[in-house]
Amino acid sequence: MSTATAGPGQRRAPAPAALLRGMPLAPAVVLLVVFLAGPVAYCIWSAFTDMALTGASGADFVGLDNFRQAFGSADFHLAVLLTVVFTLVSAIIGQNVLGMTLALLMRAGHRVVRTVVSAIVIGAWVLPEVVAGYLWYAFLGQEGSFNAILGWLHVPEQNWLFSTPILAVSIANIWRGTAFSMLVYAAALSEVPREIEEAATVDGAGTWRRLFLVTLPMVRRSIATNLMLITLQTLSIFGLIWTMTRGGPNNQSTTLPIFAYQQAFQFSQLGYGTALALVLLLIGGIFSLVYLRALRLGEAIS
Repeated sequence: MSTATAGPGQRRAPAPAALLRGMPLAPAVVLLVVFLAGPVAYCIWSAFTDMALTGASGADFVGLDNFRQAFGSADFHLAVLLTVVFTLVSAIIGQNVLGMTLALLMRAGHRVVRTVVSAIVIGAWVLPEVVAGYLWYAFLGQEGSFNAILGWLHVPEQNWLFSTPILAVSIANIWRGTAFSMLVYAAALSEVPREIEEAATVDGAGTWRRLFLVTLPMVRRSIATNLMLITLQTLSIFGLIWTMTRGGPNNQSTTLPIFAYQQAFQFSQLGYGTALALVLLLIGGIFSLVYLRALRLGEAIS
């Protein structure tokens, strides 16, 4: 019987045979290089040039000038701060906590309740960003439904998209994106043995102690994975914010994707906008490393 690997006294397959075995992968490799690696490399190169959308035929290499311009700009610092606030409020706190809460409630609820809640939450999730943005614009605007409700209750009205824009877009993102966290946690909780939780109850653990000392540690891998995914997804949110506020007023809801778009396509500084996109990619990488490090540390402690 022939073996897949050559032993000490056997001859390895000749190079042409190895190449022939790899031929079926060649189209996939070519497609990855052309449509993935090529554009990524071009974007990285563009970030170090003065490329502009002005009709000029070429672009000059400027080194780190785009990054120096960014880190010396007060508007960039504000965009980074708002990006972190938006991600922290709408994803790490909002979607994560609400998704876990809904998953726990659905786990203990009746089948009819689970079906209705799932339909409502997932219905919000499948809406495109632009549609969700228009819905919340109509709800929170000066003449929107929320102010109509406040007026009926004799509560002072205000333009929420003007007074608290970053909070408004954060709430809209929580409403739209919670379904993903709920589904992840519902799947993870379904794998937690009921016998372990019942044993903890018999040992005297209350609801909260059982949750934090038994249930959540058993789904920590799902928590870390969900946090990483929703964080990366929230960092790149563009359509929802652009539809609701266009980054205003006075740049008070201009996150990094909005800021990069404005610099690249409204002010025609394509090289500068690409550099901002690379900074956003770096921030996402830092978040990912933090989550992976925390996951490994949790596994080592356990």
